[in-house]
Amino acid sequence: MECLVTARLVLHPMSVAEAVALTSDEPGRNARWAPGYPTEADTAGARRYLETCESAGDPQPFGTYEIRRREDGRAIGGLGFHGAPDLDGTVTIGYGLVPAVQGNGYATEALRALLLFARAEGITRVKGDTSHDNIASQRVMTAAGMSLVAQDERLKYYAVEWTEDWTEEWTEEWAGGL
Repeated sequence: MECLVTARLVLHPMSVAEAVALTSDEPGRNARWAPGYPTEADTAGARRYLETCESAGDPQPFGTYEIRRREDGRAIGGLGFHGAPDLDGTVTIGYGLVPAVQGNGYATEALRALLLFARAEGITRVKGDTSHDNIASQRVMTAAGMSLVAQDERLKYYAVEWTEDWTEEWTEEWAGGL
């Protein structure tokens, strides 16, 4: 599978070898990690990916991606799908960045690219969630085109749905020049 490329980022589909290196906190020979990478969330995502590979095979393109800056190739976070789409074409996503690069629009840029990719792959609905106090994540999902659809005592739930009248013109406008 090829990388997804945006104006400032490369979303690199994680391989089994990369996930093993990430979970062992030992970068591979050519790994270029930004300070603070991987976070606990990145390690958890890599473990989930390895477990899925072992039990059901490689889920790509609906697996885990490493977020890398194009300017220096350094890994600054991760994002991806929590598994293959269900029978209705729905997937759940997650994402995160190292603290040093937060607030630069990278998460929104990466999530928009992943949403566009999901739509191109025939996905009809993408879901995500965040805690009530994670205002930054709420802003990211909203800026990427997702809407608040529900909440409970622990989490706020976001989603984006596409219908058959979803147009290319809207795609270009919504993508924000990715």
